[in-house]
Amino acid sequence: MMENWLSLRWFGWEALGSFYWAHPYFLYAIPAIPLAFLLRTAFHRRSRQFLTIPYDAIETPNDWLTRLRYVQPVSIALALTFILLALARPQIITERTDRFSEGIDIMLLVDVSDSMLEKDLNPDRLTAAKQVARNFVRGRLQDRIGIIVFAGEAYSLCPLTTDYDLLYGFLEDLKPDMIRTAGTAIGSALAVGVNRMRDSRSQSKVAILISDGENTSGNLDPITAARLAKAFGVKIYTIAVGNTRRTSTGDTLKIAAAQVDEGELQEIAAAGDGKYFRATDNTALVKVFTQINKMEKVQFKNVVFREVKDYYRVYLYWAVLLIILALATKSTFMSNILED
Repeated sequence: MMENWLSLRWFGWEALGSFYWAHPYFLYAIPAIPLAFLLRTAFHRRSRQFLTIPYDAIETPNDWLTRLRYVQPVSIALALTFILLALARPQIITERTDRFSEGIDIMLLVDVSDSMLEKDLNPDRLTAAKQVARNFVRGRLQDRIGIIVFAGEAYSLCPLTTDYDLLYGFLEDLKPDMIRTAGTAIGSALAVGVNRMRDSRSQSKVAILISDGENTSGNLDPITAARLAKAFGVKIYTIAVGNTRRTSTGDTLKIAAAQVDEGELQEIAAAGDGKYFRATDNTALVKVFTQINKMEKVQFKNVVFREVKDYYRVYLYWAVLLIILALATKSTFMSNILED
């Protein structure tokens, strides 16, 4: 930094304007320096001593010898100016802000049973859930998200990852024929989710269960699985997708096969220290994911790094150089020794 201190660029407006001055009040004293020299000249003009020369001197007030007489006072004035610049402490500060966060681990548990093809949501329950889940993933930042699919069985489709493009591809491929076994194994799906997240060191672990039916398959009770999830610090949000549709045949009301079992999903959410939501149409489903997105916000920590470079030495070196020059010319023809 100091190898180019002799460069005159340090005195240009571009260099001076780029500095941050730590003690700018010293700069206000700079105009006082020429004023002090003017006052000194005015008060000592009459007390100056003159040497009378007994012959007619050739008047050459503008020759180079006369101009050299100004080297010493100008050097002192500039030295004082540079000392004030150094005291003002010119700096160049470079700031960089880094954002750190501990992302949330989120496991999407998606029901792909045949009942998810019901069209009470547009175009059907599964497609609507896929679209909204995709938007949910797009709105997350630095979170690890995985996908578990279930019908009569449950398995992990995508492990926890931050590769959201990969997640989009898996969400797009969700189809009811992915699992041939009929039924709805909610307990098994929760167990697979807990197994995927139990070793996670994330401070927040969330399982979002999207289903439209009651548990009809699997060997594990969903409430037991929810309590197991809570023990491992996994919070469970359950979303009941679809309406209870009724069809009329004569005087008899028949409940359609795609009935939503709200009671069990509510119990699962309560046991899993989470919350239950009901999505009866596409708009409601969007609002549900919006609420979950707000509740499970990532906590960010902004760390500001400041690199400070001081340049006061540049002006201090110049001041020392000029003071040495002034002292070196003190007893030469450049100075009036009768004034000292």
